[in-house]
Amino acid sequence: MNFDRPGDVFLADCPARLALDIIADKWSVVTLYAMSRGPRRPGELTELIGGISSKMLTETLRKLERHGLVSRRDHAEVPRRVEYDLTELGRTLIEPIGTLSSWAEHHGDAVLAALDAEAGRAS
Repeated sequence: MNFDRPGDVFLADCPARLALDIIADKWSVVTLYAMSRGPRRPGELTELIGGISSKMLTETLRKLERHGLVSRRDHAEVPRRVEYDLTELGRTLIEPIGTLSSWAEHHGDAVLAALDAEAGRAS
């Protein structure tokens, strides 16, 4: 594969770059994965996703919706009820996210050991 031509993977005008921009954001990946078992209300997502603020969750959901990965359903009820769900396109990311999770489970200790070694050299 030649990476020197425009249009090749990861260059500015390549779709792979767009995909990386979407999934490189930690909140996007976690939010998508949290919806992998069905629609979720914002409060449920906040509980499932440790450490995310309501503001950041709202921003993340809007971004994912703009990219066509998440759909928003506003139920005509009192009190108002909103649910978010993965679109068909969003569901296609669950397997790759699972693969990344598996990699982290298998290699996380090695990454942490490297960080600890680096911290030891820096002090």
